[in-house]
This record gives sequence, C-alpha cells and structure tokens, in this order.
Amino acid sequence: MIDRFELLLALAKERHFGRAAESCGVTQPTLSAGLKQLEEQLGVRLVERGSRFIGFTPEGERALQWARRVIGDVRAMRQEIAGMRKGLSGHLRIAAIPTAMPMLSELTTPFHAKHADVRFTLISASSNEVLRLIENLEADAGITYLDNDPLGRLKTVPLYKEGYRFLTSVGAPLGDRTTVTWEDVAQVPLCLLTPDMQNRRIVDKQLAEAGHAKIVPMLEANSTIALLSHVRTGKWASVVANTLADVFAFPANIRSLPIEGPEVLHQMGLVVLDREPMTPIVTALLAEARAVAPGLTERI
Repeated sequence: MIDRFELLLALAKERHFGRAAESCGVTQPTLSAGLKQLEEQLGVRLVERGSRFIGFTPEGERALQWARRVIGDVRAMRQEIAGMRKGLSGHLRIAAIPTAMPMLSELTTPFHAKHADVRFTLISASSNEVLRLIENLEADAGITYLDNDPLGRLKTVPLYKEGYRFLTSVGAPLGDRTTVTWEDVAQVPLCLLTPDMQNRRIVDKQLAEAGHAKIVPMLEANSTIALLSHVRTGKWASVVANTLADVFAFPANIRSLPIEGPEVLHQMGLVVLDREPMTPIVTALLAEARAVAPGLTERI
C-alpha cells in the first residue's frame, strides 16, 4: 500500500497521469493499475477520470491526507534508522519566498558545518506555494511570512523581520533624497514582483494606504534577481525587502533609501509540518534555526 500511496502523492503533485507516472519511474498503465488497486482496497473511488486527470473525489482528498501522513512517517522512520547507523545524512529540501532566498545561507551554512553529509535543494516559490510544497511532502521546510497567510498545521521558528527600502539612481526622480515616503514612491514608475507574491501584496497595501489604490508597474517579475538587475542599470526604481537591498552589490550611482512613515515590518520564519515523530534532518534544522535566530534579529 505504501507504493500506491506514493503514486497518489505523485498524482496530487503533477495533476497529470503521464507526468505522475514519469516522476515515479513507472509507465502510465502501471500508475493507473496501482491507483485502481488502491481504490479496490479502500472500497471507494479516489480519482475523477476522463480523457485526462480531472481531480480527486471527496474520498480521494481524504485518502490523500492520510497518504501524506503515512508516507511522512515512513520517510521519518527510514531516515532515523539510517542515522542511527551512520549519522545524519540525506536530502533537505527548503522552499523559500524570493525575498528570503538571500538569507538561506545564514541557515544552511552553519547546518552544513555540523552535518556535512546532508545535501540541500533550495526552491524559490510564492508564500502560498511554499505551504503547498510542504503539505504535499515536496519540501521539508520553508521560509515565509509568519504573520500574513494562514499557516495551518505547521511548527514555526521566527527568524527576522522584513522591512522595505526604495531603490533608485542618482539623477532619477527622488534620487537626490535621503528618505522618501510611500506617497513619493507612488509618483514614480516602478518595477515590482508579480501580484501572486506576498511581498507585492504588502507593497500594494502600503501604496493604497498612501492614497494610490491602483498602481500599475512598468515591469513585473517573479524573480528578485530580475528586479535588482533592472535597478542596477540605473534606469528603473523599485521597492524591495531590506535584506535584498543590503545583500545585492550595487554600483555607486544606485541609492537605497529608507521609506518614512509608520514602520512596516513583517515576521519571517522557518515553517515545517507539525508532526511527530519528525525526521532527524528536520529536527536538526529546527534546532539550527533557533540557534541562528537571535543573531539575525540583531543584525536585520
């Protein structure tokens, strides 16, 4: 049944029979047969079928929740038993919102120093996607906002607070200022993250509170690197997280300006599934996050 639960999780991830089969290393008929056998074992129809994948039945959605729990427990057991023999090792997948990507090294580097046999995959995703990846066991942990989207059944470790700065260039509008207001920012053409990103929704909210409910950026991107590379040319302006403004190397003509007004800060943190037992790798990651958090809070 474990193998069939893996097929169910793959289908939930891919939403396509062919891609789900490929991700599991089996043929599509093998995938379909495995799902059919699972349905026969449980005595209910789990998948809405047509010429293509349509969705899960209500029973299928519930079975999917149990499959995630069972597969998570099996993975935790395998990892813990392996760790008893040869120490902590394996693969740690961390999904993070784009503005938090520069901060990941603050967590992964000390973790790697203690657990050299653990390898990492870092995934950039929207805040909603971070939660989906963790829920579907496609990521072991995430870095996201703790005070905006509902987090559900997750354990959290606060890491630092995200603030915002205005980036422009010498000679551009507002480029001669030492500070700006949100009202000032609303007056210039901007390049911003796409609306599916929580950072963009935060910026839109601040601009709306300054009396500009509908701002249409001249450029949108779902990549912070794309935004910062445009600002670096000296021809674009943007509002970015303070962590990005501090980390990215800008030429001398680029100005990073504080935004006056009520201080806008949002809590960033590590999130993992709140389950017992946790995998040894996730347990170690939580411990590392708690260890580095005080230093991040002081610096940022």
